[in-house]
Amino acid sequence: MTILLLLIPVALGLGFLGLIAFLWSVRTGQFEDLDGAATRILFDDGKPLPPGQKSQA
Repeated sequence: MTILLLLIPVALGLGFLGLIAFLWSVRTGQFEDLDGAATRILFDDGKPLPPGQKSQA
């Protein structure tokens, strides 16, 4: 039962850190363009590579 005296503050502290990280990410614009990455994959950006040449990724 005494372990709860340690676990409850640790859980509250981790929850508070998660809330701070979420608020920081919202303020810095991490969630501005949710559809951008999903639609960017559908478009072909460049020309195809010549046969026998490997990409540099």
